[in-house]
Amino acid sequence: MTNNKQMNLGLAILAIGVMSFAGVLIETAMNVTFPTLMQQFNIATADVQWVTTIYLLTIAVTVPLSTYLFRNYSIRGLFIFANLTFLIGLLIDFLAPSFLLLLAGRLLQGVATGIALPLMFHIILVYAPIRQRGTMMGIGTLTTSIAPAIGPTYGGILTTQLSWHFIFIFLVPVLLLSLVLGLKVIPYHQVEKTGRLDMVSLFGLGLLFTGTLIFLSQIGTLFGWVALAFAIWGTWIFWHQSRHRDQTLINIKVLENRTFRLFLLGFLVCQFLLLGISFVLPNLIQIVNGKSAFIAGLVMLPGATVGALLSPLSGKLLDNWGAKRPILFGLGLSSLGWGLLTLILGVNPLWGFVFSHVVYMVGSGLAYSNLMTTGMSAVSDEMRGDGNAIFNTLQQFSGAVATSLVATIINVVQNHSQLGYQKATVLGSQLALFVLFLALIVILWRCWLFFRTPKAS
Repeated sequence: MTNNKQMNLGLAILAIGVMSFAGVLIETAMNVTFPTLMQQFNIATADVQWVTTIYLLTIAVTVPLSTYLFRNYSIRGLFIFANLTFLIGLLIDFLAPSFLLLLAGRLLQGVATGIALPLMFHIILVYAPIRQRGTMMGIGTLTTSIAPAIGPTYGGILTTQLSWHFIFIFLVPVLLLSLVLGLKVIPYHQVEKTGRLDMVSLFGLGLLFTGTLIFLSQIGTLFGWVALAFAIWGTWIFWHQSRHRDQTLINIKVLENRTFRLFLLGFLVCQFLLLGISFVLPNLIQIVNGKSAFIAGLVMLPGATVGALLSPLSGKLLDNWGAKRPILFGLGLSSLGWGLLTLILGVNPLWGFVFSHVVYMVGSGLAYSNLMTTGMSAVSDEMRGDGNAIFNTLQQFSGAVATSLVATIINVVQNHSQLGYQKATVLGSQLALFVLFLALIVILWRCWLFFRTPKAS
C-alpha cells in the first residue's frame, strides 16, 4: 500500500470516526442531564432512561443491516446518508419542546450512528494491512472511547451554563467537518448489488430488542410480560430465518466459533459496565451528593480520559505481545476498580469515585478493544462482515440493556424501600453495580481458563 493510500485510509477512518465520536459523545453527554429532564418533563427514572435506550436500540437494529448495505451501496453513499441524517436529528433535538420530539431526534441520530460505527470498522478490517490491524482498531476505538471522556463534562457545562438543547447544536460544526473531510478522501466505487434485504429477519430482530428493553423497564407488570413474549417470538423468527435462508441479515453460524463467542461475551460485559457506570455515577452525584451536572461530568473525566488514551496503546501491546497479557491484566484491574467503586458508593467521597473509576478505566482501556480484535481475528474472511455486524449490534444492544437494567433496579429500590429517596438511590446503585460486578468476575475467569490452554498461548 502506498503512502498516499495509507494517508487516505487514515483520513477516511478519521472522517467516519468523527461522526462515530459525535454519536458516542452525545450518548454520554445526555446522561448527566437526566435529573434536569426529569424535572422539566415531569418524568420518572424509568422513563428518562429512554433518552439513551431508544438511541442505543435504534443503533442495535440498524447495525445488522451493515452487511447488506456494504454489499449493495458504496461507502461514500452510506457515509453521506448517515452524516445528513445525524444533522437532521441534531436540529430536531435542539428545537425539541417535548419529550416525545426529543426521542424522535434521538432515533434519527441512532440510525446515523448505527451506520457509521460498523462502516469505520469495515474499512479497517478490509483495507488495513493485517500487521497494523490491532493498532488501527485501537485508533478506531479511540475515536469512540475518547467521547465518554469529555461527554459528561461537555453535557454538564452546557446544561449548567446554558441548556441541554445546546448539547445538540454545538455538534453541528463537528458533523460538517466530518462531511467535508469524508467527501474529500472517500472515493465513489460502483457496487454490484447482491441479494435482497431479509425483512423478516429484521422484523424478528426488532421484536427481540424492543421487547427485551420494554420488559426490563416494565418488570412485574402485565405489559412487561407481554413484551417478553414478543421478544421470545422475535428470537424464534430471527433464528429460524438465519437457519433456513441462504442470504440472511447476519450469518449466525459465526457464533459456532468458540473463541469468537468468548471474546464477544467479554466485550459485551465491558460495554455493560461502561454504559452502566455512565448512568449510575452522574445521577448519584447529583441526587445524593447534591452536586451540579458540571461536577458530575468532571468526576467522570479523569477515568474516561485515561481509558480512551489507552485504546491505541492496548492495540499496540496486542500486536507486539499477543492478547493474553493486556486482556487478563485489563480485566483484573477493571474488577479491582469496580469492586472499590461498589463499596464506597454509600460513603460518597468524590475523590474516592475518581480514584476507583480511574483504576477501572485503566483496566477497561487495556482489555476493551483487544477483546474485539481477538474475537474478530478468530473468524474466517468470509464471515468477517457478519462478525463485525454481530459485535457492533450487540455492543449497542448491551449498552441499552445495561442502561435499562440499572435504571430499573434503582427505580424499584426507590419505589419499594422504606429508606428515604437519597438512601434508596444509593442502595439501588450499589445493587446495580454488584450485579454487573458478578458478570465481570465470570468473564475474567473464563478468559483466564482460555489463555491457560497451549493453543491459546
